[in-house]
Amino acid sequence: MNGILVAVIGMVVFALGYRYYSKFVAEKIFRLDPDYVTPAHKYEDGVDYVPTNKFVLWGHHFTSVAGAAPILGPAIAVYWGWVPAFLWVILGTVFAAGVHDFGTLVLSVRNKGQSIGTLANKLIGQRAKILFLFIILILVLMINAVFAWVIANLFISFPASVLPIFIQIPLAVWIGYAVYKRKQKMLVPSLIALAVMYFAAIVASKVDFLQIDLVQYMGGESGTGLFGMGAVSTAFFVWIIILMIYVYIASTLPVWKLLQPRDFINSHQLVVGLAILYLGLLFTHPTVTAPATNATSDVSWFPLLFITIACGAISGFHGLVSSGTSSKQLSKEPHARFVGYFGAVGEGILALVSIIAVVTFFANKSEFLATYTSFTKANEIGLNVFVEGASKLANGLMIPSDVSTTIVSIIVVSFAATTLDTSVRLMRYIIAELGAEYKMPALTKAHVATTVAVVSSAALVLLPHGPKGFGSGGYLLWPLFGTSNQLLAGISLLLISIWLKRQGRNYAITLIPMIFVMFMTLYAMFQQVVFQWSWFGSESNTLLFVFGAIIFVFAIWITLTAFATLTGKKNEPLNPTSK
Repeated sequence: MNGILVAVIGMVVFALGYRYYSKFVAEKIFRLDPDYVTPAHKYEDGVDYVPTNKFVLWGHHFTSVAGAAPILGPAIAVYWGWVPAFLWVILGTVFAAGVHDFGTLVLSVRNKGQSIGTLANKLIGQRAKILFLFIILILVLMINAVFAWVIANLFISFPASVLPIFIQIPLAVWIGYAVYKRKQKMLVPSLIALAVMYFAAIVASKVDFLQIDLVQYMGGESGTGLFGMGAVSTAFFVWIIILMIYVYIASTLPVWKLLQPRDFINSHQLVVGLAILYLGLLFTHPTVTAPATNATSDVSWFPLLFITIACGAISGFHGLVSSGTSSKQLSKEPHARFVGYFGAVGEGILALVSIIAVVTFFANKSEFLATYTSFTKANEIGLNVFVEGASKLANGLMIPSDVSTTIVSIIVVSFAATTLDTSVRLMRYIIAELGAEYKMPALTKAHVATTVAVVSSAALVLLPHGPKGFGSGGYLLWPLFGTSNQLLAGISLLLISIWLKRQGRNYAITLIPMIFVMFMTLYAMFQQVVFQWSWFGSESNTLLFVFGAIIFVFAIWITLTAFATLTGKKNEPLNPTSK
């Protein structure tokens, strides 16, 4: 099959979903009100609550949720064949991710911009709220470790991408001041910033001394670095420390100073990057060489497919962004459809091109199977295969391979960095909330909570020793990311269902995908925790077992409590503020 046909089918489904299904949800289910005073206006403080243009907010929301995961998950999941991955991405985006992201945004806006974790208290009780906050805390901690690990490794593998990424930071700060202090428009400055970044990418790809290659500075891969470590380990350590310093600053600054303008630049990167890749499809006419289904797979796709592709089909982290930062910046309630649902569609488009880039990269089916030899191998090579496959598509526009590889890696790093500092900001909120709950006032201070978030994230990514040597934390935790992320999505859909029921509205649109997601995820997690990671499992791993067991027990507890509330088998707590 031609890759163009796969893209067309996917884009048509996405377009129909946004045009008709999201409109139905907005008008008939959520009943958005243009006159409703949103938290961004009601609690405006110039730091977190900032009324924002819907296109700028979409840029922040989309780039916060579209990290490396919607690229990496599909690039791994094609191991089972491109058809299962393709179907889950397009159907999951339209019927699960869209209503999840949209719903958590609306629910938060209707409740003072509070996070989905806080709202659990109003919907299903205090105990469930605390358990839910701990699940969220563990999830964002893992996200911080995983994405920091991904970025550091991309900096090592693609050193030409470092300079453009670092140039983006002062450009974003300049744009923030130009827009919010001098009242200039954001579009033109952000396009200029993007042009400067890509010019730097082209030059860095061609000029060796502009490539910030820490490994080569220490004599290559066989060289010796700090504290007796090898050059690669030292480079990884240095990049993690730099990233942690950056996210500390980024997550404590007012959103208009760095977060919003940088995310707006990154939203243009998405448009440019996707345009390059989809236009590359038109010029290269690549053939899908990967099998439709892989009969030789060593691990069953059921239920692992539905947790391997989390972001790009449905992701609980999206609900944290919707209710954690986006809801505090939504200027008008009807904008929630564009920001929330279309944000999910944007990520689906990214996941779709990730699938196409990988499954059209190989010369033939045999080469694909020789590369994707096992599910473990797919996890190891998926991201790099995407970068190479995307570079091949870009070559169709006569973009040199070294330049296209650098640009693709910049896009991946930019999205991952955006997710990372948004996640640290969310972790700060959660730590402060738990500090208030347990009468620990020090933790409610922004800088104290951020310090705890940054130090614990750095420790988690650096300290565990594993198959990747020093700093294997992110690699080791990746298998748990999908299950915990999907559990969070399922619980969030259940909370939205309870809220809709109390408003006397049709809650089937969230209940049906919730049942599907929770069944698949709990099934997969039980298999992993008991039969894979436990001490008598096939791949015994204490770190994954402990984290996984805690999350699994908490999730079961919360789900049973929420179902009891939904079915009226227990007294309902106070209704949240509603229309």
